[in-house]
Amino acid sequence: MAEMFLEKFRSLVPLYLEDEWQVEDGLTESEIEDALSEVGSPIPLVLREFYMALGGCEDLMEAYHYFFDPDELEIEDGYLLFLEDEEEKYVWGIRVDQLEVPDPIVYRRQNARGIWKSEEGTFSEYVLDMFTWVFDELSPELNN
Repeated sequence: MAEMFLEKFRSLVPLYLEDEWQVEDGLTESEIEDALSEVGSPIPLVLREFYMALGGCEDLMEAYHYFFDPDELEIEDGYLLFLEDEEEKYVWGIRVDQLEVPDPIVYRRQNARGIWKSEEGTFSEYVLDMFTWVFDELSPELNN
């Protein structure tokens, strides 16, 4: 299968961490498959390639929000959950009926209300925008 997103995700390591991407920054296909056997659900190509590129890179996997490890993925309310904020007020997911889409739309749930809302962007768009926000816009505020 052709890689669509892998290099773009790998490029985040030198961009934001000022270091070369290393094999240890990602997970192998077999590590992902082993972890997913516990989940019992397929994942979109973009999420698979995200884990292949960054699944072992804690500095990005836990940058402001926390990406679930592949074995922590779970399905709730008809969504595959993959990310939550530090205070557990919000969780992000992909609709289970869209898991076969290579780069599906991301939704956010406000946990207190249980209401899902579209982020109006695909996983790749959302993740790239989130890292830009965290490292380019939020980082100076965190350092003051």
